[in-house]
Amino acid sequence: MDEVELKEWLASLDYVLNSGTPDRVQYLLQQLQIRAQESGVTLPFTYHTPYINTIPKDKQPAFPGNRELERRIKSIVRWNAMAMVVKANKATDGIGGHISTYASSATLYEIGFNHFFRGRTDTNNGDLVYFQGHASPGIYARAFVEGRLSEANLYNFRRELAEGGGLSSYPHPWLMPSFWQFPTVSMGLAPIMGIYQARFNRYLEDRGLKPKDDNKVWVFMGDGESDEPESLGALTMASREKLDNLIFVINCNLQRLDGPVRGNGKIIQELEALFRGAGWNVVKVVWGADWDSLLAKDTEGLLARRLGEIVDGEFQKYSVSSGAYIREKLFGTDPRLLEMVAHLSDEELAGMRRGGHDPEKVYAGYKAAMEYKGAPTVVLAKTIKGYGLGESGEGKNISHNQKKLNDQELKEFRSRFNIPISDADVAKAPFYKPAEDSPEMQYIRQRRAALGGSLPLRRTETTNLKTPSDEVFAEFYKGTEGRQASTTMAYVRILSQLLRDEAIGKYIVPIIPDEARTFGMEGLFRQCGIYSHVGQLYEPVDMDSLMYYKEAKDGQILEEGINEAGAISSFIAAGTAGATHNINTIPFYTYYSMFGPQRVGDLVWAAGDLRCRGFLVGATSGRTTLNGEGLQHQDGHTHLLTSTVPNLVSYDTSFAYEIAVIIQNGIERMYEKQESIFYYLSVGNENYAMPPMPEGVKEGIVKGLYRFSKSSKASNLKAHLLGSGAIMNQVLEAQKILEEKYNVSTDVWGATSYNELRREALHVERENMLNGKKTKVPYVTQTLQNEKGVFVSASDYMKVLGDSIRNWVPGPYTVLGTDGFGRSESRPALRDFFEVDAKHIVWATLVSLNEQKQIGDDVLTKAQGELKINPQKLNPMIS
Repeated sequence: MDEVELKEWLASLDYVLNSGTPDRVQYLLQQLQIRAQESGVTLPFTYHTPYINTIPKDKQPAFPGNRELERRIKSIVRWNAMAMVVKANKATDGIGGHISTYASSATLYEIGFNHFFRGRTDTNNGDLVYFQGHASPGIYARAFVEGRLSEANLYNFRRELAEGGGLSSYPHPWLMPSFWQFPTVSMGLAPIMGIYQARFNRYLEDRGLKPKDDNKVWVFMGDGESDEPESLGALTMASREKLDNLIFVINCNLQRLDGPVRGNGKIIQELEALFRGAGWNVVKVVWGADWDSLLAKDTEGLLARRLGEIVDGEFQKYSVSSGAYIREKLFGTDPRLLEMVAHLSDEELAGMRRGGHDPEKVYAGYKAAMEYKGAPTVVLAKTIKGYGLGESGEGKNISHNQKKLNDQELKEFRSRFNIPISDADVAKAPFYKPAEDSPEMQYIRQRRAALGGSLPLRRTETTNLKTPSDEVFAEFYKGTEGRQASTTMAYVRILSQLLRDEAIGKYIVPIIPDEARTFGMEGLFRQCGIYSHVGQLYEPVDMDSLMYYKEAKDGQILEEGINEAGAISSFIAAGTAGATHNINTIPFYTYYSMFGPQRVGDLVWAAGDLRCRGFLVGATSGRTTLNGEGLQHQDGHTHLLTSTVPNLVSYDTSFAYEIAVIIQNGIERMYEKQESIFYYLSVGNENYAMPPMPEGVKEGIVKGLYRFSKSSKASNLKAHLLGSGAIMNQVLEAQKILEEKYNVSTDVWGATSYNELRREALHVERENMLNGKKTKVPYVTQTLQNEKGVFVSASDYMKVLGDSIRNWVPGPYTVLGTDGFGRSESRPALRDFFEVDAKHIVWATLVSLNEQKQIGDDVLTKAQGELKINPQKLNPMIS
């Protein structure tokens, strides 16, 4: 009776489908659902569709290309990608490389190259494509066939220092600046960067900085990569912003490095549920054309149900099994299923392709994605990892690490893809490229010309911006004339000035992760507006206040919410707009300093690889300056983390004029001189009077060290105190105590960047070593070499920061810092605990003078009591 009843319902549905419209079917199903719920029937929640193609055969568009030529081109690219990795590992054992990822995704890329990926022209920026990192051999092989790379380039894959130059392992714009647009390894970063790139493209359009276009952002990733939190963490932002300029293509080969992605589940169904739930358009490309006739005969849904029951681990087993095994295990569960495939031989069953290997199915999926409006699209394409590698790795758990093929395997690969290489030569895995006048080469050139040219291709020359003059920063050189302000407030004031600048103001991109009010930046809400693609559809609760929450379609601020990964991705999109759009936007990303590189270090590293430009600003910085917030918020090590990124220039600022000088210098270096660097500034929330800028210190501020004040006290005892950040005030207090109470002539130095001092010194030392003689002197040594006395450094950061220049300080050198976990307390208590307050700076100076036999033990003992130095206090490093 169940079967009869089901057939009656299906017949009714078929009648409506044949006589009505899809809208009519939707209406009736909705009414049935309402009636069921009103009757107390709870329907099961459905978050995915059947395990078949989203686009049925009868809705599939005609394929516009030459199938045979495209197959030949794809086979040639496959061969060269494989040969590149094999040759590299024969030449240098263990050099690495990946064959199986591109082998599984070749059709996904070739359909894109031949029909969808638009190159950059004089009038159009073209599409932005995030190529899956492990598929890079295939992208190189494509560029070789197109004539963009030479045979020598391919031979030097993963040997970048070889004569003639080589190819980087993965997409790295730093290493191949005119080729790769985006770094996509580490895994998981491309998806979140791609989402925010698509949103930033809309931002530029809505603000009138670029004309509107229909260009797409394509993000290719693997199904295993979806386990990375960054991969799927921003999906709702893309749908919320209606980013129909964004297309994800997920290569679902069901395998990650060690084994199945979801051996006991179904990754395509899982991903469909996630993306559908997040509001994306989902296109599943699961089965190739070989399955069309079977699914057409599946009038009772038996086959679709069976395909939905089988877990991925079993599908993986099918990919390496015989047709007889597939007949028994897949179809043998029901006589009606067996009857359905009775006309197929075992060989035919084994050869039935998955959707991601069928050009027409992939084309249909991409076309649907291109045409969809109102939401982003994800194409879930089912493939086999290592497709074409045969016994050496197709569909096997070892596929990811397959880097070598023996002679027989090379012959089989050659024969399977019909590459015209003889048996005598095949063992050498030679590269192959058709003659220039061959149909294949003509077709490649014609298709890429029709789509605007080759890619990947990165713009290296961009339009310069003019650095703002001193007039813009003049007020900050003067100080605050006794009024108290924090360096964070000084920075915000400078940013506000820059936003008003006629020349560059419109290019400034303020980025905030939901902390504007914390940093005193709410005044920018009304001045600039918060960007929203739909404007402001409500009246804000604080509408009557001067600094109300103003959203606008042409708003300038990117308010990213509590989302540091998203905010740094916006920073990357804005900081690389010169390369992607020839629009040099200047991002200022302001955030709690603790949640910068510590929270999103991999993305900061990617920003360096991308040759990103802009300003990262760590507000509320310093282990003891952000009092009260405690261990997780008090930052005493970001400058150590920034030192690991080679092109990140970092400064720890004490005064408003330092910030002004550094920002002006940064704009000049990044946007006028076009240096591939970006900046980090730490600023704090402690209020104090900002002094005027001393004469002639600009160069020292930029280089990392300048004399803030020279002592006028005549004494045989001499000390030099190096201060930075808010601890500079403790240094100045220590200077006063040393001079007035202990008769020590004390100079104070502003150490704006220990990292820059160290880098410059290392450059000099390296040059001297390679030349075999000491011809140059590091800047820090030059600056201090004529100074007598002892040197003491104090900062709100770990001691290793100040200690990093020890080799080049020409005298006894003591470093104070804030090693250890932070805690909630007042600033005076914290600075006493971490031993960076004025009294500990004075004490360290006196101890150093005593060690140099310049003061006696009696003076030191007396000072210990006067300063209340407790040798038995808790050690902050381990407490």
